[in-house]
Amino acid sequence: MSSPAIRSPRHDPHVLTVRRPLVRPTGDPRRLLRMMRSLLVRRVMVLLGILVALCLVQVWVQLQVVDIGYQLSAARTMAQRLDHEHRELQAELATLRSTLRERAERLGMVAPEKAQVVTLP
Repeated sequence: MSSPAIRSPRHDPHVLTVRRPLVRPTGDPRRLLRMMRSLLVRRVMVLLGILVALCLVQVWVQLQVVDIGYQLSAARTMAQRLDHEHRELQAELATLRSTLRERAERLGMVAPEKAQVVTLP
């Protein structure tokens, strides 16, 4: 009979008794406890390592966001500076063109006609 539990002599279906092992364990009973503790410690350490790794990834992502924010701010500043410089150069070009036209008119110069312009290859 290899059943793990035996019914009581009264054959009551709700009462079960547990059989004792036939052979007494030869190992140290504290060995199982030490093995279970070491397994628990290993699992906790692995979970702790994963948690630390996730925290480091979170910090790295935050640093990347801040760095990209600084780069974006610098790019915006440069774009504003270049736009301002472009507007200044446009104004200077308009001033120079009007001055050139005035001087050309004083000298009696006129715009060339299409037949007078020769385009070199």
